[in-house]
Amino acid sequence: MMVSIVLGSLAIAVGVLMFWRLPLPNSEGEHADAPLVSIIIPARNEAQRIPVLLKSLKNQNFTEFEVLVVDDDSTDDTVSVTESFGATVLRDESKQDGAGKSAACWHGVQHSKGEWLLFLDADTQFTTPHSLGNLLGVYHQKGARGVLSLQPFHSIKDLYENLSAIFNVIVVVGMNVFTLWGRRFRPAGSFGPCILSNREDYLASGGHKKIEGALMDDLALGETFLEGDLPVYCLGGKGIISFRMYPEGFKTLVDGWCKSFALGSQSTHPLVMAMTIIWISGSFISVGALISSLLAMDPVAIGLTGLLYLIYALQTMLFARRCGNFRWAIFLFHPILFTFFAGVFVYSLFRVHVLRSVNWRGRKINLK
Repeated sequence: MMVSIVLGSLAIAVGVLMFWRLPLPNSEGEHADAPLVSIIIPARNEAQRIPVLLKSLKNQNFTEFEVLVVDDDSTDDTVSVTESFGATVLRDESKQDGAGKSAACWHGVQHSKGEWLLFLDADTQFTTPHSLGNLLGVYHQKGARGVLSLQPFHSIKDLYENLSAIFNVIVVVGMNVFTLWGRRFRPAGSFGPCILSNREDYLASGGHKKIEGALMDDLALGETFLEGDLPVYCLGGKGIISFRMYPEGFKTLVDGWCKSFALGSQSTHPLVMAMTIIWISGSFISVGALISSLLAMDPVAIGLTGLLYLIYALQTMLFARRCGNFRWAIFLFHPILFTFFAGVFVYSLFRVHVLRSVNWRGRKINLK
C-alpha cells in the first residue's frame, strides 16, 4: 500500500515538472501598424462551423486583412456559406483530389497579397474584437520573425466532449516547451489551428509546399522553420482564440484524436515522453491504491489513498482547464478519462502502424 502511495505521489510531482505552465499571449495593445495580413483558411465540409470564425473576423477592430478560404473538395455548402460572408473562395483545380490541408494552405499563399500570413482552422474563432490586433502585437513584440502559433482554448458544450480533456493536456505538453525547463527543449513543431508568420520567412522555409503530404502538418511546418534557424513560438490561446472540437458527435471525436496521434507523439522529447507516461500511470496507481485500501477496510490507508486520489483529480483538473473549460466534476472520475485516452492511443497505433491508414471527414488517408 505504501509503495502505491509513494509512486502516486511521485507521479504528481512529475506532473508539476511536466506541465509547469502554459504562457498566454501578452500584448500591451493592438498592433495598429501591422502590415496587410492574409488570413488563409483551409476548409473541407465546414459549412456548419466556419460561419462562427467568419463572423468573429468581421467583428475585429483591426481590419487590414484579406480572407482567403481554400475549399478542399467540400461536398456540403461550405462555398456558398463562405461567400455569403464576403470572403474569397479559392479552389486548386490542378491538384489531385484529396491533396489535403497543406496543399490548400500553399494554394492560398500563392493567391495572397499580405506581408504577414495567418493560417486558421475553420473551427476556430477570435474571442474578442481585440483578438486579432493583440495577436499581431505579440508577433511584433517577438521581432516578427519565424512562427507564432497558438493552441486555441477548447470550448466544451456537450458532456461527451469532456472526454478530450487528457488529449488536450498531452497535445500541449508534447510540444516540449511547457516543462519546468521551458525552451531549453527544442519545440516539437507548431500548433496547427493558428499559425502566424511573415511571408519572407515562410517562403524561405519552404512553407506548406515542403511538407505537402505530411499527416501532422502542424509539427512538420514548425520543423521546417527550425531547420532554417527561424524561431517557433508556441503559446496558449485563452483570451485570444478558441475552438469547439468535434461537435458532430462521439465517433468524430474518436476519429479526430486517432488521426495520427501516434505519429505526433514521436516528435515529443524522450524526457518529456517519460514524464508523460509516469503522470498517466499515476491515475491508475491512485485508483488501484484506493480500491485496495477499501477492500482491506483499513481506515488509515483509506484516508491516505483517498487524499492521493483527490489530489490527482485536482491536478488533472488544473492542467486540463488551462487548455479548455472542462467541467470540474468530471475529474472526480479521472481514471475513466485516462482509460479512454489510453484506448484511443492504442487504436491510433494500430491504425498507423498496422492498417497504415486513418479516417477523417469522410476521407480515408493512406499512410506511406
